[in-house]
Amino acid sequence: MNTRNAVVITAEPGTPFATITREVDAPPADVYRAYTEPDLLVQWLGPRGLVMELGDYDVRPGGKWSYTHRDPSGMAFGFRGVFHSVTPGEQLVQTFEFDGAAGHVCLERVDLADLGGRTRITVFDVFQSVEDRDAMLASGMEDGLTDSYERMEELLGVAAQ
Repeated sequence: MNTRNAVVITAEPGTPFATITREVDAPPADVYRAYTEPDLLVQWLGPRGLVMELGDYDVRPGGKWSYTHRDPSGMAFGFRGVFHSVTPGEQLVQTFEFDGAAGHVCLERVDLADLGGRTRITVFDVFQSVEDRDAMLASGMEDGLTDSYERMEELLGVAAQ
């Protein structure tokens, strides 16, 4: 892993907010494509060792998305949401819900900042409660994000050649 590109999670105690920052060695247009093109998304999103099965993936305001990660034993982890706004190359706003904690919906904004051939990804999450936020942080979220963004860079590095 490139340590200068480490995942940084900021979660102030007593608030339902979390901010995730990660720099990626790829331009914003490529990072946006990785977030929005289903054939790319399934190759990077999620921890290593899990396989993604993509359900809906309609990247437009009001469009639904869903996917399931499966581990080698077949255990399934489903996620779903709705896109609320889409600004190509710059920003996505969506809801995020884990099927294992149905009803605990997070509102998420993903911002892509151009760093001159590199991209700073900043994810702003608003949870319904401090307890929901803390449960997500305790779930292994940081490890999953680290794996995902490393996989994204590997994918985009291959795609750029």
